[in-house]
Amino acid sequence: MNTPDPAARFSTLLQQFFVDYLIGQRNVSPRTVASYRDTFRLFLHFVEEHVGRPPHKLRLTDFDAGVILDFLKHLEVSRHNAIRSRNARLAAIRSFAHYAALQEPSALPVLQRVLAIPMKRFDRPMVGFLSREEMQRILAAPNADSWCGQRDQAMLATLYNTGARVSELTSMRVKDVTLGRGSCVLLHGKGRKERTLPLWNDTAKLLRRWLRQINPDPQQWLFPNRSGGQMTRSGVTDRLKLAVATASARYPLLKTRHVSPHVVRHATAMHMLQGGVDLSLIALWLGHESPATTHMYIEADLAMKQRALNAIQPVQFRQRRFRPPRDLLAFLDRL
Repeated sequence: MNTPDPAARFSTLLQQFFVDYLIGQRNVSPRTVASYRDTFRLFLHFVEEHVGRPPHKLRLTDFDAGVILDFLKHLEVSRHNAIRSRNARLAAIRSFAHYAALQEPSALPVLQRVLAIPMKRFDRPMVGFLSREEMQRILAAPNADSWCGQRDQAMLATLYNTGARVSELTSMRVKDVTLGRGSCVLLHGKGRKERTLPLWNDTAKLLRRWLRQINPDPQQWLFPNRSGGQMTRSGVTDRLKLAVATASARYPLLKTRHVSPHVVRHATAMHMLQGGVDLSLIALWLGHESPATTHMYIEADLAMKQRALNAIQPVQFRQRRFRPPRDLLAFLDRL
């Protein structure tokens, strides 16, 4: 009886994990597939370079806790990955380990040690956000007389209006926008979850003007690059930085601010919270799976904490001077 090649088994399991499990059974989003793919690309390159075993010769027994821990350390030290990124890579590795354990029970002792590797704790920084005036200055910065300026104005207004993630913004197509009475936009969020959000009148006007400048094909990207293709994450970041730099000329305070698309998302949430919008509605607006994620905005808003403090009336009481009893031991005995 021929014994199956351990290296072939690992290669087969990894391919089945992506094709049969992630795509076939779980139907995860393309972004999740890409993230997991990148994790294993990095891991296979690491094993070949540091362990001396090329990918086609890697065995399931090589997929052990010691190698995984060395890989995670390599991500943080050599590649300067943040702890969040390190944990995301570990999540992909754990997912494969779960799958491999079911498919190959003989490797369970090795895989259990991999599954026991904990996520690394990290300090969560206080949320940074922009004031309303700062946000208005940025939105007004693009040159509306140019094609890029009109796109940037509409794009940044939509980003602020919706509080969208960059991936949600760049994946918008013309068909996702409805203008007229009850203007709204459809966002394609994490894990294939969609949500429809209303648009302010000013945002709808900018989008209506912008749509006259581009291909009206419903499948066309709503905010394309110069070549008509999909904008990248870095492309959106660069256009936002340009708007911030332009606005800084007349509003110098912006020069000290670190502004990214995610900071704009924070601004949307904070301004809704300051406007009295319920936290659970903000969670739905942002596409948070749990309102607990949205709670960080309350922690960041010092003004809201001050209002809460002011709403609490201090208890009025008359202080009495303490007079110790003459027999101190008797006092202590009564306690």
